[in-house]
Amino acid sequence: MAMSLNRLSEEDQEFLMKAPILVAILIAGADGNIDRNEITEGIKQAKRSQKSSSTEMMQLYDEISTDFEDKLKIVLQAYPAKGHLRNEAINNELVSINDLWPKLDPDFAKLYYQSMKDLALSVAQSSGGILGMNSIGSDEAKYINLPMIKDPSVNAQ
Repeated sequence: MAMSLNRLSEEDQEFLMKAPILVAILIAGADGNIDRNEITEGIKQAKRSQKSSSTEMMQLYDEISTDFEDKLKIVLQAYPAKGHLRNEAINNELVSINDLWPKLDPDFAKLYYQSMKDLALSVAQSSGGILGMNSIGSDEAKYINLPMIKDPSVNAQ
C-alpha cells in the first residue's frame, strides 16, 4: 500500500483503490455499453503511463491492476445495469474523492488526480477511431475531464 494512503482510514483507502475502477466503468459505459476489453486496455495504458510517476503511484496501480477483471466484475455488480442510472450513481460516488484531498500528501493527491484523468482519457481512446484507438465519442466526452472531481492543487491553495 502506498505510504500516502496509510494516512487514511481503511474505508478511505479502499475507496481510493476503487475509484480508478469506477472511472474506467464510467467512461467505458458512458455510451450504455461496457466493453471489458476497452477497460482492460485503458488500465494497461494508465499503468504504463504511471511508470514515469512516483513509486507510490506505480505501487497503487500495480495493486489495482492485479486481478483487475475480477475486481471490475465485483464493483460493477453493485451498480444499476441501465447505463444512465449507473453513470449517475458513479458520478455521485466519485464526488466524495474531493473530501479526501486534504487528508493526502498534496503531491500524491496531484499525481493521483492526474492519474485518474489519464485513465479516463486512456479508456475513452481505447474504443472507436482507426483500429479502435484514439477516438473519443460524444458520450465519453462529457465525463472525460471528470468534472465531479476537483483538482486538488486548486484546493490546496
